[in-house]
Amino acid sequence: MAGITARKNKKGEITSYDITVSRGYDQYGRKLPPYRKSWKPEKGLTEKQIEKELQKQAVLFEEEIKAGGGAVNGSIKLSVFCDKYLYITKTTLAPSTHSNYKKIIRDYIKPALGHMKIKDIRPSHVQQLIKELAECPKYPKGRVAEKTDIEETLSPSTVKRILAVLQAILKVAVKEQIISESPAKSERLTLPKAAQAKVEIFTKDEVAKMLECLENEPLQYQVLLQLALFTGARRGELVALKFSDIDFDANKVTIERAAYKLTGQKLQFKPPKDNEPRTVAVSPACIELIRLLQQEKQQEAARLGTQWHENDFLFTQWNGNVMDLGTPSHWFCDFLRKNDLPHRKFHALRHTSATLLLIGGTDLRTVQSRLGHGSIRTTNIYLHSVEEADVEAARTLGAMLNTGAKPKDTQPPLHINPASEE
Repeated sequence: MAGITARKNKKGEITSYDITVSRGYDQYGRKLPPYRKSWKPEKGLTEKQIEKELQKQAVLFEEEIKAGGGAVNGSIKLSVFCDKYLYITKTTLAPSTHSNYKKIIRDYIKPALGHMKIKDIRPSHVQQLIKELAECPKYPKGRVAEKTDIEETLSPSTVKRILAVLQAILKVAVKEQIISESPAKSERLTLPKAAQAKVEIFTKDEVAKMLECLENEPLQYQVLLQLALFTGARRGELVALKFSDIDFDANKVTIERAAYKLTGQKLQFKPPKDNEPRTVAVSPACIELIRLLQQEKQQEAARLGTQWHENDFLFTQWNGNVMDLGTPSHWFCDFLRKNDLPHRKFHALRHTSATLLLIGGTDLRTVQSRLGHGSIRTTNIYLHSVEEADVEAARTLGAMLNTGAKPKDTQPPLHINPASEE
């Protein structure tokens, strides 16, 4: 069992902990120096939280040693280090991302490379994993080793996503000096070519029709779609909005939380992506709709009495509880179908907001700020749509100018008798 010793400063305050694991004895019966690891608790943790995390660190360290000597000599197996990676990234990755990484590690990485010591993994092993993934059936979901007669295989983008998780794990192994260089660097591998994902957007005419048809929808869905277009917020950010986030005087909306749901768990909330709250300006007409929605919620609360659960959310179920995360997508799909609008995902409203802003002349930095992108490179994906719109505008203009430049001897335009028009 691992030994734990507290290290204190001159004031007697605990600053860190030493975790030790016995190495046994040498051939002469002399006790070897133990494996040693230092752990420093993060600021703000309670004594109970520190004790809990300290015990976890000790268990993980023991597992590393049992797996082949631990990080001291680089003999830790990848499967053991994957568990450590998931533990140390639990507070840094978004919950849904962490859950997705856990599945990828379980279904693909551990079965293929988990038995190997990290120090023994070579680019050739990673390349073999890429080959197996490219041949791995898409359905049913399973491990790399599982093969079926189903012809459809994992897409190149999915293969790259799995590789990205492995790269992240090995990057941490480099940081911890288990290995000096990652064997999964992209420049040392041949990656499958993935088609560039097309950003789905609605045209200006489609948005105009959408807003016209929206008048026949319940008030909270009118607000939902308007805010999606005006703010470009993600679905989870919209669902998590509260009336306290609305500045009715300045016509602004602050996005400071996002809703998410893991399989088998209740809806939960976290800071927005990149942990940066942002404030976005919207139109006075949109603010007025929100004001009407607030009045409607107050009337419902009065009507339902004790059945109403007051949570201050804009978008709710019948009893005031926050709207289910899947509801916006389900409603939007029905809304598009019954109004003969092209089917696109709810997330396309975010893409549309960004693209229309750029087409209208808004600078890239402002769009980045409104969308809450951590990097300008993420916002750059919309430039392609803007270029396409610019090419289409040039075609339209060219057609108009060419029509006006037709020779005089061409056939005259057909004149329609107004009386014959229906």
